[in-house]
Amino acid sequence: MSDLSGRTTIVVGASRGLGRGIATALAEAGAPVIAVSRTAAAFPEIGNGSGSIQPEIADAGEATVPATLIDRYEPRNIILVAGATPHMRPLRQHTWETFSVNWHTDVRITFHWLREILLTSLRPGSRVVVFSSGAAIAGSPLSGGYAGTNATQKIITCYAQGEADQLGLDITFTTILPRMSPDTELGRSAAHAYASAAGMSIEDFLKQFGPTLTPEIAGNAVADLVRAEAGTVAPAYLLTGAGLKKLA
Repeated sequence: MSDLSGRTTIVVGASRGLGRGIATALAEAGAPVIAVSRTAAAFPEIGNGSGSIQPEIADAGEATVPATLIDRYEPRNIILVAGATPHMRPLRQHTWETFSVNWHTDVRITFHWLREILLTSLRPGSRVVVFSSGAAIAGSPLSGGYAGTNATQKIITCYAQGEADQLGLDITFTTILPRMSPDTELGRSAAHAYASAAGMSIEDFLKQFGPTLTPEIAGNAVADLVRAEAGTVAPAYLLTGAGLKKLA
């Protein structure tokens, strides 16, 4: 599995942030990458000539999109990184609409894709990676329902693995929970809100989290994960600037 050539990989949410870093790293590892996003995005040329990135404009939250793209590209790996940036404000200042935005995006995307993956039965040895958030563990009191949606993503990914096992499908599902990254729109928004609430500079606030998580670190971590032997892959990982850490 060290060579990803020929293992077509769909990366959902690939136009920016961690998703962009993941799409680039997988292509550099040799994979033909289908980079799904709602808007057009330009990607760098892959220098070693082994992999490639093909943009695909689509709304990953639409119920019919997973089936269409899976049928079209027959992927061996699917990486779900898409989601909405939550409204950063205390609970009392939320409306139901702002509180629930991530339920209608992040959870919706995860549900539609995992359901279709189980129905279409990807080829044996396929890998599915769902990006949640470290907020699923630590909470996120300034982002409405965001922490709950991320916990739900982790839970339904575990459900998908259980059903795959029952059906005899050789598919490995895992969840990655990244820590806050100032290199993403979501991370910058959250860091600003929490630093302001604590009366700290953004720089001092972020120092609490150790090494900075970058799109490049996330990309290399995912590339290593999809190349690992299936039996060594944990159901869930915390992702920090230091890399992946298995969660119990």
